[in-house]
Amino acid sequence: MTVDPTSLDILHYPDPALRAKAEPVADVTDEVRRVASRMIELMRIAEGIGLAAPQVGLPWRLFVCHVPPMEGRSPASDPAGATNQPTVYVNPVLSDPTGPVEPADEGCLSIPDVVGRVLRPPIITISAIDLEGLPFTRTAHGLLARCWQHECDHLDGVLILDRMAQLDRIRNRRLIRELERA
Repeated sequence: MTVDPTSLDILHYPDPALRAKAEPVADVTDEVRRVASRMIELMRIAEGIGLAAPQVGLPWRLFVCHVPPMEGRSPASDPAGATNQPTVYVNPVLSDPTGPVEPADEGCLSIPDVVGRVLRPPIITISAIDLEGLPFTRTAHGLLARCWQHECDHLDGVLILDRMAQLDRIRNRRLIRELERA
């Protein structure tokens, strides 16, 4: 199956593609690079910090992420809290969650206007393949760590609706029903 990257757009809940478990990417090809480039473009247009391949209808274990540096959040720190530029993660695997889970509000480009508190560990390590086909491992904290975890959830068909606090699900019930009816 050949993918036309220009045809890709962000899917919205309850599209069934958002619930499918993604398959590993066999090789980093020019097609994969073009898809990743389009995903970065879509993420920027939507003013998001991450976008997973299932969110554009592709069952690939791939996501893009860009958490820009801000005061107190330098990409050079260890663990990192930001990225210098959009980064592509092919076949990512999370490991070594560190610290007690912390609540923070999360939103999702595929579930517009819905925000809820999600518990996640504050530090996580990711191993993935870059667009040159080279493996890498990084550790992150804060928003970058949260973004990696959120996007990896998408690769397993898990949405923030599944992870948010019960009170937040109740608070967002009307918006969720409107998306389900649309």
